[in-house]
Amino acid sequence: MLVVNIGQLVTPQGDRAVGGPAMRRLTVVEDAYVKVTRGRVVAVGEMGELRGRLRDQTYDAKRGVVLPGFVDPHTHAVFAGTREEEFLARCQGEPYGQGILTTAKRVREASEGELVKQAKRYLWEMLRQGTTTVEVKSGYGLDTSNELKLLRAIRRLGRELPQEVVPTFLGAHAVPEGVKKGEYLAEIITHMIPQVVKRGLAEYCDVFCERGFFSRAESREVLRAARGAGLKLKIHAEEFHNTRGAELAAELGATSADHLLHVSPTGMRRLKEAGVVAVLLPGTAFTLNEPYAPARAMIDDVGLPVALGTDFNPGTCLIASMPFIIGLAVMKMRLTVEEAITAATLNAAAALDRAHALGSLEPGKRADLVVFDLDNYKQLPYFLGHDRVRAVMVAGRVVYENPHPHLREDAGAPRPG
Repeated sequence: MLVVNIGQLVTPQGDRAVGGPAMRRLTVVEDAYVKVTRGRVVAVGEMGELRGRLRDQTYDAKRGVVLPGFVDPHTHAVFAGTREEEFLARCQGEPYGQGILTTAKRVREASEGELVKQAKRYLWEMLRQGTTTVEVKSGYGLDTSNELKLLRAIRRLGRELPQEVVPTFLGAHAVPEGVKKGEYLAEIITHMIPQVVKRGLAEYCDVFCERGFFSRAESREVLRAARGAGLKLKIHAEEFHNTRGAELAAELGATSADHLLHVSPTGMRRLKEAGVVAVLLPGTAFTLNEPYAPARAMIDDVGLPVALGTDFNPGTCLIASMPFIIGLAVMKMRLTVEEAITAATLNAAAALDRAHALGSLEPGKRADLVVFDLDNYKQLPYFLGHDRVRAVMVAGRVVYENPHPHLREDAGAPRPG
């Protein structure tokens, strides 16, 4: 397979997260092609290099901009029902409440099939906007049987959808009603984690380290148990207060620390020293009217690798679009467009321990890519909220083409079979 007539191919380079000035270094190839064999990139170059090789099956990018497929390293995409009343009340000034418990009640009432059906709609929406790999957390079951039900639903989604779906166990998301916290922590550690590992239902364990949810000491207890059972670690840190969750992520060697709106300079340095990726979620700050994470300090002062995610969830951020998140990062956190692209691709892949296989268009990596109806990559945040995705490929296979007629004016290009 050859992807040809690319107006501008744009990609970071490397097999690990990058920080500091390296986040701005993108390879840009004008008038480009990508050669794919068995689902992996084998060559990238200029169209003039192809000569007679156009006899291969081709996909015509029609002079569009091609980027690596986006990696969304933080979502809560499997849930039941919606919470629009809570959203509208918050818009009128009501504080963030205990909405997790509202969703947990609905999840307990839903079947696994119902959860899969609702989540498919959201994951397809993400795919149509260029997300080819997505992390999905449990956390709305809040007891052993329902957490396992959520994780089974996540596993089914990974089997039935084109994207790669990375499962995370988040039993320590909130304390269920009518249960003492100590009892619930014991259930997480002695029942949930062993069952999750025994059934192979998750790759990561996460915890909501926040006032009113789980303290730093409680979070450490859960994460240590998870690590001992063979799960990799993530942590919700410093979303509403500085609880020193970043320092805990560094101490335990977590793959990522997420949110970080209120992280301290010490926390940033510890993350950098420990090789933990900072996953920033500007959509949540946007919808909650909270201060944005200090991305410039992370990049400029510390050289901390920064990734971007949506935090797609039913209560605090229903944004499914990584292009929209890139726009927010550029406008509200003052990332350059180059930094934001790196954060949504290579660094986001590193936040899921996949930078060796995903996140850039280089020989040997999986051929996940997005074709945009743009003149150049700097238009990506400029067209905030516009539908500019022309096509999405996963492992070299076209899994989505935009049916909008204005993108079909120059008909006649070969369509992959």
